[in-house]
Amino acid sequence: MGIYVEAKVRGDLDELWRRTQDPACHQRWDLRFTEIEPLPAPAEGPARFRYATRVLPGLTVAGTGVHAGEKERGDGTRTSALRFSCPHPLSPLADGGGYWRYVPDGDGIRFLTGYDYRARWGRPGALLDRLTLRPLMGWATAWSFDRLRLWLEHGITPERALRNWIAEMVVRTLVIAASCVVLLAGPPRLAAVVGPLGPEAAFTLPLLAALAITLALIKTPLTGTPAARRCLRTPPLRSRAPRSAALVLEGPAS
Repeated sequence: MGIYVEAKVRGDLDELWRRTQDPACHQRWDLRFTEIEPLPAPAEGPARFRYATRVLPGLTVAGTGVHAGEKERGDGTRTSALRFSCPHPLSPLADGGGYWRYVPDGDGIRFLTGYDYRARWGRPGALLDRLTLRPLMGWATAWSFDRLRLWLEHGITPERALRNWIAEMVVRTLVIAASCVVLLAGPPRLAAVVGPLGPEAAFTLPLLAALAITLALIKTPLTGTPAARRCLRTPPLRSRAPRSAALVLEGPAS
C-alpha cells in the first residue's frame, strides 16, 4: 500500500512550486532529507538529483533520483514525478517513485503526493517496513507538508517551525511526566505532601493529573507548530497517479 498525503495551502501557486522544486528550499522543509542537490543534467530526459538522509549521528545514506515537472496543464494543475534509488546496504528503502500534484482549489492549492517504494532485507525488511518504517514515512511526509504550509501562509521559516515543535513537545512531555509522578504517588503519599490543603486535595490531584495527560496527548498543536494531523492521509475516492508520473517511473533512477 502506497503513501498518500494532501495539504491545503493558501498561497501563491508559483511560490509553492518554487519552494518544492528548488533543492535548496526543498531540503529546508522536508524532514525526510538532509541534503538535496541537482546533478549535471543530461542532454535529453528528466533532471537528476542526489539526496542524503542522516539516519543516525555519524550515519548518512545517499541515493540518486530523476524527476520531471509539468509547469502547467490546461486545467491549471501542475505535476512533478520522480523515481529514486539508494544503493547503500544500510538503507531500508531500495528504490521507489511517486508524484506531487498542485491543484488550484478555491482560495488555495491542494498540494498532494502519492508514492511507494521497495523495502530492502527480504521478508524481515518487509515486516519492519509495514510495522514501523511506512507509518513513520507517512507521518514525516505529512508533518513536512504542514511545515511547508506554515512557511507559505504565515512566514514561519522551517527552522523556526522545528523549534516551535520541539518546544511544544518538551512542554507536553514534562506535563505527562509530572502527572505520572502524581498518579504513581497515590492518595496516601499525596495526603502527606498536601496535608495543609486538606484530604480532598489528595484525591483531586490524581483526577487533575489524568486530565492533564489527556490534554497533553490530544490537544490540537499551536497554530505555529507543524502537525501531521492537519493533512489528509487517505486519497479521496480512487485517486490515480498522473500520466507524467508513469512516464518518469518507467526509467531507472540512476
